[in-house]
Formats: sequence, C-alpha cells, structure tokens
Amino acid sequence: MKKTQVLNSKISAGIATLGHFDMLTINDAGMPIPNDDRRVDVAITKGLPKFIDVLKNVLTEDQVQRVYLAEEIKTQNPEQLKAIKDLLDDDVDIVYIPHEELKKNLSNPKTKINIRTGETTPYSNIALESGVTF
Repeated sequence: MKKTQVLNSKISAGIATLGHFDMLTINDAGMPIPNDDRRVDVAITKGLPKFIDVLKNVLTEDQVQRVYLAEEIKTQNPEQLKAIKDLLDDDVDIVYIPHEELKKNLSNPKTKINIRTGETTPYSNIALESGVTF
C-alpha cells in the first residue's frame, strides 16, 4: 500500500506525469472543468472536500515553483487567499490573473490534471506550475 499522502489514484498518477512547467489545477465546485481524461472530480457534497484540504494534500507530493490565482480572490475571498499563502513555500511565486484567463488555462496542453472539489466559496481555484526537485 502507498505510504505517501496522496491516496487518490488519479491525482497521484497525475502528479507523477508532471514535468517542469507542467500544470495541475485545483478548483471549486463551480469551475467549468473540461470533461476530458484530465478531469478528476472528488466533490462529494457542497463543501466536501474543501479546496484547502485538497491543496494541502497535493502539496505533499508536487514540487511547485509558481501558482496562478484569480485577481478577484484578493477582494472576494481574502480568507482563502491567506490560507493558500500559509501553505506555500516562501520561494513560490504567486501570479494573479483574471478569473476568465484561469478558466481558459484549464484546456492548456501544459495542464495535465484538473481537480474539482466540493468547495463553494468564490474564486477558490489555483493552477500549480511544477518545478524540479534537483
């Protein structure tokens, strides 16, 4: 049995495919994620699982160099923004982009996995850009 933190087989496999500059997204329940093989829907009900819990889990295995967040999170969900920042290493760059651009990135060829959570707070979406461990 797997010893590391990410037990969801699709998420674990998705992380394993990531190379430098590849992307993984974690999204709230309302994000229009393309219905393709990159979609991993872990939503159970409203609020479960929480976005921040999935992010915390993914960060145990994914080496992140940059994250992309919706500009709107600064004013529409500052509590979630603080929680995200608390989880990120100091050397991770945070880039704010319009929410519409974040939506477009779901279909980007560099995006290898899109995770849908049960989160229902606004702008709880993030794109993680992978770094290298060496």
